[in-house]
Amino acid sequence: MEIQEIVSYYLYEDTKRVEVSFRLTTDSEDEIRNDVINLDESKEFGYNLIQESTDFFNFDDDFDEDDSDFQSIDEDLLLSFLNEYYIVNQDKLPRVEII
Repeated sequence: MEIQEIVSYYLYEDTKRVEVSFRLTTDSEDEIRNDVINLDESKEFGYNLIQESTDFFNFDDDFDEDDSDFQSIDEDLLLSFLNEYYIVNQDKLPRVEII
């Protein structure tokens, strides 16, 4: 079992969770898996997925100081974490959904 691709993800900054949609190598193009994972679990595995930045597309003049802090996720780290997470927690692997 290995994750072939991350289709999409969304970071819920207020609740420190990430919603992720992905496919395993055994899944077809018409199949997808969805899960919501607490970011604290990634830290338990030694992954710091959140990257804080104040350089959003380099818009210096149009950028408000109050909106300068935003968070993003390193997709490569997310993929590595998910592969390890589901190997250790096979019972938490979401069922496949047909799209």
